[in-house]
Amino acid sequence: MTNDVRSPLVYRIAFASLQGMGVDLARKLLDVVGSEQRFFEMSEKDLRALTRGRSKIYRDDYRRDCLQRAASEEAFIREHGISATYYTDEAYPHRLIEAPDAPAMFYSLGQCNLESAHVISVVGTRHATQYGSRFCDTLIGELATRLPDLVVVSGLAYGIDIAAHRAAIKHGVPTVAVLPRGLNCIYPAAHRPDAVAIAKRGGMLLTDYTSQDQVQKGNFLARNRIVAALSDCTVVVESAGSGGALVTASLAMSYNRDVMAVPGRCGDEFSAGCNKLIATNKAALITGADDLMATMRWESARQEPKPMELFPELTREEQAAVDVIRDRGEIHINALAEALGVPVYKLMSTLVELDYKKVITTLPGCRYSMA
Repeated sequence: MTNDVRSPLVYRIAFASLQGMGVDLARKLLDVVGSEQRFFEMSEKDLRALTRGRSKIYRDDYRRDCLQRAASEEAFIREHGISATYYTDEAYPHRLIEAPDAPAMFYSLGQCNLESAHVISVVGTRHATQYGSRFCDTLIGELATRLPDLVVVSGLAYGIDIAAHRAAIKHGVPTVAVLPRGLNCIYPAAHRPDAVAIAKRGGMLLTDYTSQDQVQKGNFLARNRIVAALSDCTVVVESAGSGGALVTASLAMSYNRDVMAVPGRCGDEFSAGCNKLIATNKAALITGADDLMATMRWESARQEPKPMELFPELTREEQAAVDVIRDRGEIHINALAEALGVPVYKLMSTLVELDYKKVITTLPGCRYSMA
C-alpha cells in the first residue's frame, strides 16, 4: 500500500489503533503477516487473501488514514514526553498482558512501577459519602505503613476514584489514574490539578486512547478492564446496585483477581452493590487493612517511620485559604472562592496542595474543613 519511510513506532501506533485491536488479535495477525510494517505495505487484495479477513481494517484507505493519524500521534507524544508502551515491550506490565482483552499499546505520563509487588484497585460510586471517602483514606494510610511498594489504581472519576487518588498521594503512595480518553485532555477537568500531582509525585496517568480518538460513552466502561487487570485485587468501597464499579469487580473476577467490598447499612443506596457482592460470595468483606492483608496473604514489611512535617510551609494563597476555612469550620468551594475573591478553577490547585500537605480535609460535595 505504501513505501514511505516511517519509524517503527508509527507502524506500531497505527497497528494498535486498528478497530478491535487487542493483544490477542495482534498476535494472530502478526503470526500470519509477519510485521506491523508489512501489514500496512501489502495491498488490500493480498492482505485479505493471506488472512482470509473481511474486516474494514484491511481496506487500503482505512490503513492509509491510520498511518497518517499515527504519524501525527508520534509527533504529539514526543513533544509532550509521553511514553508509548507496546505489548511486546519489556516494560509492558505482566498483570495486564494476562488479560485477554489487554490493549496492544498504552500511553502514559509518569514513572510509576507497574510491576510493583503489591498493586490494588480502589473503585466505587461517583456519589461518594463521607463514610466512603474516609474509608479510602484510612485503608490506604494503613496499607502505606505496611507495604513500602504499594501502588493504588483508579479511574480519576468523581467520588471514590478521586478520594483514592488523593489518599494515595497524601500518604506517599504512587497512584495510577486510568483515563477514558487521550492524554491531551484530562477528564473531568476539575481533577486536572490532581492529575498533575499524580504524575509529579511518583504516579502515572495511563490510557489506551490516542489524542485523536473521539470520546465515546463506551470508553468509560472499557477503561475499567485496565483498572482491574493492572491490580492484584479490586476493592469496591461504595456502589449502588449497578454501575461501573460492579463492572470493574466482574472484570477482576474474570481475570482471576481477588475482589473485596466494604459493607454498608441495609437500605443505603450506595451500599447496595457492595452488600450484594458480599452476600453472593463474589467479594470478600473488608473493614480495613487487616482484612486485605489477610485475604491477599501479604506480610507487613518493617519500615522506619517517616518524620511528620508538623508545620508545613504555606504559600500566601494557601495561607489565605486556610484562614477562611479555619474561621468557617466547613465551607463549600464556591463560598471559599467568593470569600477569597478568586475563580474556582484557580482555587482548585491550592486546595489540592493543602490536602496533600494534610492541612485540610476534602469532604464530599466540594466542601473542605481543617484536617
